[in-house]
Amino acid sequence: MTSDATRTGPVARGAEDDRKGRVGPAGLEELVRGARAVLWDFDGSVCRLFAGRAARRAAADLVEWLEDRGLHGLLTESERGAPHPHAVLRAVARGHPGGDLVAELEERVTRQEMPAASSAWPTPYADPLIRTWTAAGARLAIASDTSPRVIRAYLATRGLVDCFAPRIHGRTRDLGQLKPDPGSLHRALSATGVAASRALMIGNMPADHEAALRAGVPFLGYAPSPAQGEALRDSGAGTVLDSLEPLLRLLRR
Repeated sequence: MTSDATRTGPVARGAEDDRKGRVGPAGLEELVRGARAVLWDFDGSVCRLFAGRAARRAAADLVEWLEDRGLHGLLTESERGAPHPHAVLRAVARGHPGGDLVAELEERVTRQEMPAASSAWPTPYADPLIRTWTAAGARLAIASDTSPRVIRAYLATRGLVDCFAPRIHGRTRDLGQLKPDPGSLHRALSATGVAASRALMIGNMPADHEAALRAGVPFLGYAPSPAQGEALRDSGAGTVLDSLEPLLRLLRR
């Protein structure tokens, strides 16, 4: 198992405020203090399941698979250049929410995700943050569009399954519940037994923020790149970190 101190990359800019004696963006301490349950998105927030090029290759593979079956018309031109396989899955699900095609496509995405779980890069500071929050008594859950089989496989490599199990809620065959639908958040909340207003969602995509809004769950954005931060703020997210380090330091304090 890789240690928490390795494969984390450089410290993001959000840690600079903490070194100056502040804990990060305004509202962070209030969000943490009120959270009795923490709902994590998975890909991007807990780990980086696909690197950028790998994600594009996986998405292109799905587009090619559809075209080989004469189904290229299911996607718009921009959707054919999707940067992530989940974007292709959402696009197909919008027009065909059920049936054998979607079930087969979903299973193909799972087969792409499974080998990626063994080589995924942990999000910097996520592992110790998860362990610290668990030790502090918070109920942690996963609310994700990734296959739950893949999520469990990754968490096992990091020794983190017990921090979440049995509250791991990933993609189901009902693709109408992909985010921004709040279905996975509702299931995660039910498993924690905590009211939505006393929970916190950590996510890195505008769809995570919209799902949290629909579920009535306070939201904390994680955006390691300026483009991701801009996208989250444009979606209305009020508190966005470019590193999880200030959050970890706040919890330890």
